Amino acid sequence: MNHFKKKEGGNVLMTKEIEHLLRTFEEWALFVKTMNHLEEKTWNSSMEEGKWTIKSIVSHVMLWDRYFYKQAIEKIALKQPVTLKHMNFEEFNRKAIEFGNRTETSEIVNKAITYRHKIMNDIRGLAEEQLHQTYLDAEGNVFYIPQYLKDFIWHDQHHMEPLKKYLANLEA
Repeated sequence: MNHFKKKEGGNVLMTKEIEHLLRTFEEWALFVKTMNHLEEKTWNSSMEEGKWTIKSIVSHVMLWDRYFYKQAIEKIALKQPVTLKHMNFEEFNRKAIEFGNRTETSEIVNKAITYRHKIMNDIRGLAEEQLHQTYLDAEGNVFYIPQYLKDFIWHDQHHMEPLKKYLANLEA
């Protein structure tokens, strides 16, 4: 059985596993696109009292995408060292909420879709060896693209599933 497929327009081989992960990884961008029609009051609403707003959640995921794109995926595509560093998650998330509060919803939506697609496009452009290579980040920790995709697919689902239920109840 052939587990590789020829990418049209190039000589990049992509495993079925990576392509499946990328299709699943794209679900976040497609979901965000479906929320484009929401009113601003919905974007600024929370699923529960005292929890993040929809806008804050999308901002949070977008900023993680931007960070991993600029510090890892883009670096790998450019054959430069990965510059990821351990982050204080609470501080990063607090800044994501602040960013969401001061940024137009349309800009957050556009950036969320753009960064997700940049990650996907750069990964699709990598050679097979690059896809399955382990990279060391700025602190000597291993970065492995398939595991990164799996981790962020889980993270996406963690936010998407409750959001889908919340939005379905609003529209019911």
